[in-house]
Amino acid sequence: MMQDTLLILDFGSQYTQLIARKIRELNVYCEIHPFNRPPKIGENIKGVVLSGSPFSVRDDTAPMPDLSEIKGRIPLLGICYGAQLLSQNYGGEVLPSNQREYGRANLSFVDHSDSLFAGISLNTQVWMSHGDTIASIPATYTITASTSDVTVGGFRIEGEQTYGIQFHPEVYHTFEGKDLLQNFAVSICGCEQTWTPDSFIDSTVDQMRSLLGNDKVVLGLSGGVDSTVAGVLLNKAIGEKLTGIFIDNGLLRKHEFETVLESYKHLGINVIGVRAESLFLDELAGESDPEKKRKIIGRVFIEVFDKEAEKLTGIRWLAQGTIYPDVIESVSVNGPSATIKSHHNVGGLPDKMNLKIVEPLKLLFKDEVRRVGTALHIPDLFLKRHPFPGPGLGIRILGPVSAEKVKILQEVDDIFVSGLKESGLYDQVWQAAAILLPVQAVGVMGDERTYENVVALRAVTSTDGMTADWSHLPYEFLARISNEIINRVRGINRVVYDISSKPPATIEWE
Repeated sequence: MMQDTLLILDFGSQYTQLIARKIRELNVYCEIHPFNRPPKIGENIKGVVLSGSPFSVRDDTAPMPDLSEIKGRIPLLGICYGAQLLSQNYGGEVLPSNQREYGRANLSFVDHSDSLFAGISLNTQVWMSHGDTIASIPATYTITASTSDVTVGGFRIEGEQTYGIQFHPEVYHTFEGKDLLQNFAVSICGCEQTWTPDSFIDSTVDQMRSLLGNDKVVLGLSGGVDSTVAGVLLNKAIGEKLTGIFIDNGLLRKHEFETVLESYKHLGINVIGVRAESLFLDELAGESDPEKKRKIIGRVFIEVFDKEAEKLTGIRWLAQGTIYPDVIESVSVNGPSATIKSHHNVGGLPDKMNLKIVEPLKLLFKDEVRRVGTALHIPDLFLKRHPFPGPGLGIRILGPVSAEKVKILQEVDDIFVSGLKESGLYDQVWQAAAILLPVQAVGVMGDERTYENVVALRAVTSTDGMTADWSHLPYEFLARISNEIINRVRGINRVVYDISSKPPATIEWE
């Protein structure tokens, strides 16, 4: 039986992934596709959502989808740009806004007889984000919601299950946005709310067994959430035919290699642990350029992984922990986004090793991966672990990397992260890091003058890593951790705390 699906056509909005995540929180499955490359509309497609866009519908280059197989045939919801497109292209008019239509607003009129707005409160807060406004609508359109500044806040088309709204129901600042999306997905489209972690596990295990048969699979494990959940799922599907390879690149956290390797064995995964610290550190010697360091770490990882995988016999597949945002990015409306930094992955291995790719998590967002992991009874050691970059401490040591610097940073990082856990602060933080700076500062210890290294502590709060704010950790905590680092870690005499948000800063320093 095919899964009920909502289709989201993407026009390049920064909020498109939020629409999908909100709908999936309703246990309704949805997929994002570029507006100009929609899939074939089959019986399982119960409705379509048109996303917002950075474009104006009045632009000559504005994205224009072919809705001939959709509009009037199955339920359709246009959000912001999508609503303006449904008006402009069918006899209405969209014009530049005379007043500011960005930020919080309240619905001063709501048509509660309209299925989309059933149960939505009068005066409820919504979030506007547009420079154009719908000035007039076609004769067959009926206004269903307004704000004090926006007359056509929402509309429906008579005789069709076609709706439009100029506000964004997917963002946090629209208080009843999730209720509105539930009205569309469940009440109007009739989607069954069967998209759950347990249903995903059952269907994916069945698919993996059918796809892989008796073939053998190799998987690169990192200790992170994605590769671990992928490994447990595949292990559930094919058991001993899966081999995991966990490589110690010498840039992991203190004792992490031993701890994670033992935990994988307790999970029942057939895993090979490979110590390769000296290979990575030798190749990194003297290199200070961040991008070159990343490329060196990625290249050596491939070489070590390839060497270990060659020792295995009969491997036909390479498993990867690719998740849905990676898939969306690769087929985005505007093409892959500009590279901010290269990512450490196993790119290049499939061709080199003549292997086919299997990606058991490619339909999931990060929060869904964690929920699936919980349903698989994977320990919090993996599921609640902060994101950790593939190049590890190699990009948290600014400048050249050496064994001595790694050891210093491991000690600092261990004091910081352990302190967060002991103080009950770890789960309030999205990511915590210690960064060894290429800076030395004067200090005094006892009666002696010192000239030693500076370390920066970084902790941020976020939901998806796309934006982040610095964590407002208690001063008492920071004072205690700073004192402990300076007293216990030889080579450090100064600790600073990074209070930059993303944007404009990034979470990592390199």
